[in-house]
Amino acid sequence: MYNTTEEQSLKTCVIGDIHGCLGPLTNLLDMVVDRVDTLIFLGDYVDRGPESRQVITTLLQLKKNPDLRLVFLKGNHELMLYNYLTGADRSIFLRVGGLQTLNSYNISTNQDGNLLEYLPATHRTFFESLALTHEDRHGIYVHAGLQPGLHLSRQSSDWCLWVRDRFIRSSFNFGKPVIFGHTVFTNPLIENNKIGIDTGAVYGGKLTALLLPDMEFIQVDGEQQHPFPSSL
Repeated sequence: MYNTTEEQSLKTCVIGDIHGCLGPLTNLLDMVVDRVDTLIFLGDYVDRGPESRQVITTLLQLKKNPDLRLVFLKGNHELMLYNYLTGADRSIFLRVGGLQTLNSYNISTNQDGNLLEYLPATHRTFFESLALTHEDRHGIYVHAGLQPGLHLSRQSSDWCLWVRDRFIRSSFNFGKPVIFGHTVFTNPLIENNKIGIDTGAVYGGKLTALLLPDMEFIQVDGEQQHPFPSSL
């Protein structure tokens, strides 16, 4: 247990959608790792950018730091990747930047069957262990959003991974601010009940981190690796 003084001194860093952009990720980590006790990632580590495999390797290397608590949330692109690799659903993955992810793992689109075996074991475990939500004293964390009026324990994956306007337009108070990614904003969205920090790193925007409880935003330049999508 932390006493009040110790708890107030603990800092959390939340990082938005990375989408296979290794350079911005490493630049941002250099700026925040030594300043915080907890790192929370909001999902969409893969697709569209060229270095999805390297991004996952970098995230896993953070586990070597005994002073960091790490929270990795699932994004809709991790779901689509997993469904593609297992053969559960191959209908949309390649149309939303999945080819770049397969290339980073040297997986051909001509290969059939269960393709999970082509991932390093540590990467398979990473994708299979991602959480939908996380909550701490500062806020509630989720990739896309939450269903208003529904307890956190009852939230569905459809809302947590895919929702946009129905959540963003809601003024529902979840008791704490909801920090989310998924929907791209030119600048972070800051409202009383929610904070959106996907600022389009893979489209030439910024990769954004939010330090809590200070409400300090730290940004690095992204990479123009993909045209801005109409959805997903």
